[in-house]
Amino acid sequence: HYLYWEGDTGTVYDMSKGFVVKGEDSAAFLEEKLAALGFTDKEANEFIIYWLPILEASQYNLIRFELTEEREASNALHITPAPDSLLRVAMHIKAVDAPVTIREQRLPAFERVGFAAVEWGGCIH
Repeated sequence: HYLYWEGDTGTVYDMSKGFVVKGEDSAAFLEEKLAALGFTDKEANEFIIYWLPILEASQYNLIRFELTEEREASNALHITPAPDSLLRVAMHIKAVDAPVTIREQRLPAFERVGFAAVEWGGCIH
C-alpha cells in the first residue's frame, strides 16, 4: 500500500498563505483539513500518526499544504498504469513561538474517480 521516498529539491516554498495552528490543537486541525482535502479515514489516520508528534512539539506551527498541481510542476510523479485521479499533498511546517498573521490557504476537495493514487508527505522548515 505504501512507497516511502525522500529527496531534496532545493525549492524555496511560499509560506505567505496557510494556517497558524497551536501545537496542542494539531490533531483536530489535521482531521478537519485532511477530510476537506478528500483523504479517506485510513489515509488521514496514517498521516496524523506520522506528523502529530512533530506538530505537538512546537508551541505554534505555520502550516502550508503543497497540492497536486504544484507538486507535479516541481517533482512529476510517473505511475504505471496511470491513475484516473491523483492527489498529492505535502505539508510544509515552520515552528513559530507565537501566532503570526497570514492569509488562509484555500483547500480544494479531491474527487476520487476510478483508480485513485494518493501521495502525502511533508517538510519541516
